[in-house]
Amino acid sequence: MSINKSINLMASTKEKVLALAHQYFEDTVSNRRHLHQNPELSFEEYNTSAFVKSQLDQLGIPYETKADTGIVALITGNLSSNEVIALRADMDALPIQEVEGRSYASKNPGVMHACGHDVHTSSLLGTAKILHSLKAEFGGTIKLIFQPGEERLPGGASLMIKEGALQDPAPSAIIGQHVMPFIEVGKVGFREGKYMASCDELFITVKGRCGHGAHPHQNIDPIVITAQIITALQQVASRFADPRTPTVLSFGKIIANGATNIIPDQVYLEGTFRTFDEKWRAEAHERMGKIAVGIAESMGATCEFEVRKGYPFLINEPELTKSARAFAEEYLGKENVVDLDLWPAAEDFSYYSQEIDACFYRLGTGNAARGISSAVHTPTFDVDEASLEISTGLMAYITLRRLGY
Repeated sequence: MSINKSINLMASTKEKVLALAHQYFEDTVSNRRHLHQNPELSFEEYNTSAFVKSQLDQLGIPYETKADTGIVALITGNLSSNEVIALRADMDALPIQEVEGRSYASKNPGVMHACGHDVHTSSLLGTAKILHSLKAEFGGTIKLIFQPGEERLPGGASLMIKEGALQDPAPSAIIGQHVMPFIEVGKVGFREGKYMASCDELFITVKGRCGHGAHPHQNIDPIVITAQIITALQQVASRFADPRTPTVLSFGKIIANGATNIIPDQVYLEGTFRTFDEKWRAEAHERMGKIAVGIAESMGATCEFEVRKGYPFLINEPELTKSARAFAEEYLGKENVVDLDLWPAAEDFSYYSQEIDACFYRLGTGNAARGISSAVHTPTFDVDEASLEISTGLMAYITLRRLGY
């Protein structure tokens, strides 16, 4: 008996999706573990891409390649409708060595799916199975976007957009999900409006004149100058930013190769700047550069100040997100849908959100009782795989309800 015929045709949409999500659960777990064992870094996802294509081939879902390793696939319902909705998953891993002892641990030394992209990709494949199984019962087109390079500038999303991922056909909305270890499995989180920050990288070199530490008057000390620059730049966030616009400025790398009695000739810094307003973002870039260069020059040094512009801020379109949340409450129960706070991390899904209506929600993957609570981007990160039955079903249900099914 075919999959479609094995499901009660008189069942509700929710009942059908729940049944299919359960039916495909073991396959989704298997796919997640395969991906977890075989992680690939940003823009190197060749085997991952080939695996996704093989899964789509088995389903008979057509696709095309974009941005070298990215994939855009289409599921078209049999009923009449011009509506197009996009669903997105990212595929890349991080340069992190996973802890030992897991049966499904990474086989690639120094590379790990420490941000849950294996969950995102396997979940979208599971969602594709559900939607493909029900295509005779809905109208419209579902665009599946499997993208590379979320973890590295310029961001795979920006490249996918440049190569037409949001065209032919053009979706009216895009939906994405991301693991959240701080939300217990069984729950999901939503936030309307601004949600995640823009993210820029700062590179500063302060050049002075080296010499003996016992004779500072004969030198131009870049360490003292750099200390003043760091202190002054913090005022950009604390005194120039509108306090209603969250702003973060952090420096995580400082190199000054002197010694106890040697003043070096230069100091090198790297940092990050994050905020939630594009106009203020541009203004802050200019202001920080003027402050750093001005302080250095006033003390006889020079300063090279570079901003590498990263992802924009992510905004969840209110009406789309409100409806997606309502559908999540239908599917999981209102008690299992929680509110999200602003999140100052960055995500290249933000590029999609700057182009079309977008909804980016969080999938609870934590289980404190089982010790599954490590943050993303850590060697101990893991997920409660029970979340995979929710991730596939919920995204399918939201999509179908958006299509009026």
